[in-house]
Amino acid sequence: MTDKPIDDVTGTETTGHEWDGIKELNTPLPRWWLWTFYASIVFAIGYTIAFPAWPLISSATTGVLGYSTRAELIKDLDAAKAAQSQYVDKIAATPVADILKDDQLAQFARAAGKSMFKVNCAQCHGSGAAGAVGYPNLNDDDWIFGGTIDQIYNTISHGSRWAADADTHLAIMPNFGTDAILTPQQIVTVAKEVASFSGLEGGASTPEGQQIFADNCVSCHGEKGQGNLEMGGPALNDQIWLYQGTLAAIEAQVTHPRMGVMPAWRLRLGDTAVKELAVYVHGLGGGQ
Repeated sequence: MTDKPIDDVTGTETTGHEWDGIKELNTPLPRWWLWTFYASIVFAIGYTIAFPAWPLISSATTGVLGYSTRAELIKDLDAAKAAQSQYVDKIAATPVADILKDDQLAQFARAAGKSMFKVNCAQCHGSGAAGAVGYPNLNDDDWIFGGTIDQIYNTISHGSRWAADADTHLAIMPNFGTDAILTPQQIVTVAKEVASFSGLEGGASTPEGQQIFADNCVSCHGEKGQGNLEMGGPALNDQIWLYQGTLAAIEAQVTHPRMGVMPAWRLRLGDTAVKELAVYVHGLGGGQ
């Protein structure tokens, strides 16, 4: 006999609990569910004994098996480094231009350089190295400091306008407008002269514009705007522009030029990594 009431509708014993006239049926859990639950408890206890589980103040319980996923990762990384060491050591000892002569070594360097590019260079040059306004496209044939493998290696090594490196590229363009080197009208005239080199809308070559360009711009950009790699003067006679290709953009650049800064990556990544980056960049399609 039981003193707990029986539900009239289902004929099932209730627990004796009632909420607003609703009674709780005393329906036991399925036996398979209970056994699964008990097995889970046993497994959890065994797991915490065998493996690292409980956090302590500065560490965690190690478990009787002493297993560690971190240790496994370190082991795998050490094995990968050991497998790569023959190539890494060879790259370190080989001049960057000679790396391209060894297909297997160049392939390894290019793959390593691609990974480093995504981490260190894509933020400015884009994931596909197509660049953006103010950041050079590394896929084309227009190079400010040269596109040979040695020149690319040198640029990545020492950067551009990077104060911490004595050998950095120091291509500085005068502030022709803000420093009053040229009058506003002269800037408009020379901007039209520059725009005429590549056929930009609004461009017009005049004797006055030719003279202003010859007096102020030729030493860095060349007589016909073909550029000067030694001075870091970009070519002005093509359709590739670092700061947009419009007459207004040229006027703004002559008035108060924008000049980007590139880190000296050799100081940060080391010589071997710079070689790998140079091989990758050179192989993008625009390398000379």
